[in-house]
This record gives sequence, C-alpha cells and structure tokens, in this order.
Amino acid sequence: MAKTNPEIALDSFDLAILTILQNDNATPQRMIGEAVNLSAPAVQRRIKRMEQAGVIQANCAIVDPAKVGQPITIFVEVEVISETAELIDAAKAEFSATPEVQQCYYVTGEADFILVIVAATMADYEALTRRLFFGNSNVKKFRTFFAMDRVKVGLRVPLGDKARAS
Repeated sequence: MAKTNPEIALDSFDLAILTILQNDNATPQRMIGEAVNLSAPAVQRRIKRMEQAGVIQANCAIVDPAKVGQPITIFVEVEVISETAELIDAAKAEFSATPEVQQCYYVTGEADFILVIVAATMADYEALTRRLFFGNSNVKKFRTFFAMDRVKVGLRVPLGDKARAS
C-alpha cells in the first residue's frame, strides 16, 4: 500500500479502531462503529486514511505454518562481510523476495540481520542456506536457532490506554 501521507495524528478513535482490527481485521465496520461510538462511514473514512498513511500496512490472514506443511521455525543471525549501502540493499532485497523468510530485520550488534524462516523439512532448510548464505559472497557467517515451541506469535502493536473502546 503506497504511503501518500506519512505523518498523521492518531486520536483515541483511531487507536480504538486499530485495536479492534488487530484482533480481527474482518470485523464489520458497523460493529467497529458501535464499539467506538462512530458511524460506519466515519470508521470507513478513518480506516482508509490510516491505510493511505501507511499506518495500516496490510490486511492478511495469520496461518499456522505447521498446519500447511511448514512445521519448522528457524531464527537465523546473519553477519555480512561488507556493509556498503549497495550490498546491504541487495541483502534486504534478496531476503525480502524469499518466501520462506517470514520476517527480516537489519539490526545492530554482532549480527547484521535477524531472519525468521519457516521450512517443511531440514533438507528444505539446508537448500535454502545454500542459496541464501553459502551462495552469497557477502555473507561472512550465519547462526541458526530452531524453535522448539511456538509460545507466542503475533504482530499486534500495543496501543495503550488511549485505544480502549468506549
């Protein structure tokens, strides 16, 4: 979704709407309006404004990877050799374009990137490492951590007391 207005002020109505949408983005606008004391058209205008500003970046379903044949969750620290802007941008582009990479963060510290990856099998993960890491001359090293249990997974942003629906 393109950002047309990068800075908007969010009031308590906007925050309450966001709280509801983060819990279930399929909630009908009429029900959101009832919860926050606004009309459905007012809710619709606010949602559209937040989408255009990039506050709401996507509307998507959260899928359990194990139930669709991707039971292995892997966290990978990646350290690169050279941090020139061109090479970092290339790494960002490659990681972003890889479907198995669910999340990618460019970070400070010993590692340069932290990736969250899903895979069906260890052989699939090995093939991915050959492509993403061993096949990339700028990757100095990578370190892998396998999730033993999905204790909490989500992307909800805490919005605080201002977001409480009336």
